[in-house]
Amino acid sequence: MKRLVLAAFVLALLVPAQASAGRFAIGIRKGADETAVARQVQAVTGEPVTKIGPFALSVRARHMGDLHLLKGTTWVERMHPMRQLAFTPNDPLYNRQWYLGRIHAFDAWSQLPTLGSVRVAVLDSGVDSGHPDLQSQIVDGRSFVSSSWETDTNGHGTFVAGEIAAATDNGTGIASVGFPVELLIAKIVRSDGTISPDAEARAIHWAVDHGARVINMSFGGVRDPHDKGLDTYSPLEAAAVQYAVSKGALVVAAVGNADSAPTEPWSYAGYPAALPHVLGVSSLNRDGTVPNFSNRDIRYVDIAAPGDSIFSTLPRSLTASSRPGCLLQGYSDCGPMEFRRGEGTSFSAPQVSAAAAVLFATDPSLQSDQVSNILERTAADSNPDTGCVRCDVDRDPLTGWGLLDIGSAVRALGDPLPRADRFEANDRPSTAATLWGRKGQRIQATIDYWDDRDDVYKVKLNRGQKVVALLRGPAATNSDLFLWKPGTTAIGGSVANLRYLAAQSRSRGSVDRIKLRITQTGWYYLVVKVTSPGWGRYTLKYRKRPRAAFRAIRR
Repeated sequence: MKRLVLAAFVLALLVPAQASAGRFAIGIRKGADETAVARQVQAVTGEPVTKIGPFALSVRARHMGDLHLLKGTTWVERMHPMRQLAFTPNDPLYNRQWYLGRIHAFDAWSQLPTLGSVRVAVLDSGVDSGHPDLQSQIVDGRSFVSSSWETDTNGHGTFVAGEIAAATDNGTGIASVGFPVELLIAKIVRSDGTISPDAEARAIHWAVDHGARVINMSFGGVRDPHDKGLDTYSPLEAAAVQYAVSKGALVVAAVGNADSAPTEPWSYAGYPAALPHVLGVSSLNRDGTVPNFSNRDIRYVDIAAPGDSIFSTLPRSLTASSRPGCLLQGYSDCGPMEFRRGEGTSFSAPQVSAAAAVLFATDPSLQSDQVSNILERTAADSNPDTGCVRCDVDRDPLTGWGLLDIGSAVRALGDPLPRADRFEANDRPSTAATLWGRKGQRIQATIDYWDDRDDVYKVKLNRGQKVVALLRGPAATNSDLFLWKPGTTAIGGSVANLRYLAAQSRSRGSVDRIKLRITQTGWYYLVVKVTSPGWGRYTLKYRKRPRAAFRAIRR
């Protein structure tokens, strides 16, 4: 039998060479005799075999065939010329930016590519608009407080702006992740360091209306689901963020530091990170651990980035008054101690914002939910093997999907992309996607247990009609389907809300079906909800017919 199998392999390899011909690495199963495996491979390929240590072999072959089925082998890998030298900026202070190497900021290119510009809004304390590393990067600005956006007495906004868009490879100062970025500066921080929801909301609208594809918010308020007196949820902030999402902007926010929380670490991401569709960013130390100041959250921590010993730009007036004899005026080494340490989730979020801008610049057709999906799913998992002993394998409350990896994210653009959801942000009745069609419609969209649990669709139904809806949710998830009556303002929750529930299907698994005769004319709400960890694409079909013509949708 072994001879027949071997003969089959030999015949397969005698056919004319295919495009996949090349050199292959063949893994040796633990405990296997490497010499015996090498003999088998040489007999099949007719080529000399090279050992790569005690764990793998290298051989030239016309194609992979079924080499992985040979006794004692565990995997076969075509040895593409996949690795290349990463681009290194010529900025003299680049070697102080340890975090750029950790997130593989330039690993996707051997030379810095020429990309179209992408606007990123920095909602913060203003900026030193004449800073030599920033002045050419700023396209517009506006203040929503009493002082000019072109001055920054706090320093926070200039620090964040430098991480995102300091001029790269210009032989001056530092490099930034977001080399194709044009900055929109929105000053919202008052002289006492506080931010009013009104200023924040107006700044978000201004940024979106001025073309921001990414909005960076390195600030937050405490979230406490168990103490409404401490919780800082703002409907005004939520509505402004919803506006940005509905216009296609990607909102990135720090999950918050536990400074003002009851305990440190704190188990809830702050606002606005804890709002739908906001990409919440936590911090990692240089050793891979998660600092105690970085808020945890099982749902709203989406991704992590370095947040320790970050080096960036500062207002020159601040560094001159802080350390007049310092040789790095305009940079954080010459600033107050809190900036010389450069720690906080405030300084993690800008790296993700800049990474998002790079993806938008590389492929301008991308939608914001595709970009957040790519960044999350290409992140490098944080777990005990990487230094985070409290992190679970895969998604966890400390780092979300893991450490930002820009190189992997850019390379993922060459793979099939996650499909965009054209109906977002339809998370509640007030922002429901309106469906038209006299007889019904077939909808394809996406759902995500962590970022997008509910999708709401508004449908006009008449008394006497019968409606049937069928949901096929993402595979390996549990999804449910609901129909809510006219007058619904909130889905789920209180007993008062539940009186508006018209029908529901909460079957186990991803297939749900509703069939109902309508007794009241008006706008109804079809709600798709994912109730178990998972994400993916779903199909929702509904039909509405007069009573006599009613037909069920077949499964």
